[in-house]
Amino acid sequence: MKKLTALALSLATLGTGSAYANTSTAPSVELLIADASKPLSPAMRGEITTTIVSEHAANLLTNPIKGLPTPSSQVSDIEQVPTVLTTANKSGSLLIDTTLMDEFITVVSPNARHYPPSFPNATSEYLAKQNVKHLSDWIEPYADAPDASFDIVLRAAKLNGIARNLNVGTDYSVRASKHMQKALRLEPNHAEANFLLGMMMSEAGGFAEGKKYLDKAASLGYTEAEQSLAQADLLNDNKGLALDRLKKLLTKDPTNAQISQQIRTIEEGGYYIWQNDGKPLNIKPVQR
Repeated sequence: MKKLTALALSLATLGTGSAYANTSTAPSVELLIADASKPLSPAMRGEITTTIVSEHAANLLTNPIKGLPTPSSQVSDIEQVPTVLTTANKSGSLLIDTTLMDEFITVVSPNARHYPPSFPNATSEYLAKQNVKHLSDWIEPYADAPDASFDIVLRAAKLNGIARNLNVGTDYSVRASKHMQKALRLEPNHAEANFLLGMMMSEAGGFAEGKKYLDKAASLGYTEAEQSLAQADLLNDNKGLALDRLKKLLTKDPTNAQISQQIRTIEEGGYYIWQNDGKPLNIKPVQR
């Protein structure tokens, strides 16, 4: 049983029922088809995902019992996060709640999307590893399914790419490549999918192989692909071409602070342009 709020715990203990949270391991896809109307989600924060029901329970808020104190609770720092439901298969019969997954990818990507990763402190890096391993393992059976949707495969590619950069294990590097290639088979002209594969190849030392994917992503208007090409130019001792790429990008987007900083990094003699701002990251520990 997972941790409950003080109010939920007070009410639950009056009955004989129990509250259960999602298990940390995803059931097989086949078992889930029978109940596909209910969105699935990875247990990330000790969520209660099953309603507490007991015929012996009493609601002390509406029906006080003599001799028992009426429970009270206070809620603060409420944050409303829009729910994101993502189709997991091509038929659309299986839905996954990717809200917390997408939040994690957004928060961690600036620090771990590129190799080597860069974190403000060891705690943030540890929590990122813990979360990405959990999420990558959870989404794997859905992304690996023959009828997996593009959106799920792309998320798996991102998560395993981050896990690879964090040196979580060789299995995640293999998965990252597998899912990136699968995403491109599903949507060959998707800009980010081309970028992800090209970036991974390039940063692993295979610039010649990765360049064609980065070039395609750049031709589709994906700015980060041009930045990755500039990084590769820089590592190949072509500082002039790297600066030229970034300055052209800045002309198109004069307010882009990241590109401006990357230009300064090169002009000051630096060779790695994917620096973070050093601000603390809001990464929470996994509670299963």
